[in-house]
Amino acid sequence: MPILPAERDPRLITVRRGGTLTAEHHRLLAEWAALCAEHVMHLFDEEQPRDTRPRDAIEAGRAWVRGEVRMGDARRAAFAANAAARGLPDPARFAALAAGQAAAVAHVAAHDLGAAAYSIRAVGASASAGEVGAARVREREWQRERLPAEVRELVLDDQRSRSPICWNVFDD
Repeated sequence: MPILPAERDPRLITVRRGGTLTAEHHRLLAEWAALCAEHVMHLFDEEQPRDTRPRDAIEAGRAWVRGEVRMGDARRAAFAANAAARGLPDPARFAALAAGQAAAVAHVAAHDLGAAAYSIRAVGASASAGEVGAARVREREWQRERLPAEVRELVLDDQRSRSPICWNVFDD
């Protein structure tokens, strides 16, 4: 299921590509996405403690934020994290996919919601049957509390807009 809309929001396209997203705000989105993915990485580590690809992807995203790696390097790390997800139980799989999405923010800023959505799905998948909804809400609220003020309204608006294609994990 695609988590990027068919028509992209210009607020999530960088200025250099014809949108209105500043480089500073792009970096803030990437750091927030890394934080979201990192928060659930223990779910992957419990299943695959020796596989570093998802953690490497998160670090590649952060290295891109710091200007230490190129976008293509972060993008390759995203593909590796996605590959690490294959065949795993849902909590670990979703955590690895969150890491892949976080690294992919360097390439397409709108992947920030992918990192957040997969993190919420990972937490929900790890909860007991009667706790899934509450666990997802707690994770969503944890993420929102950590949104940088400079991009908060943009992200919240994007969550309202794209929640239907992100498994409705952002619905209030």
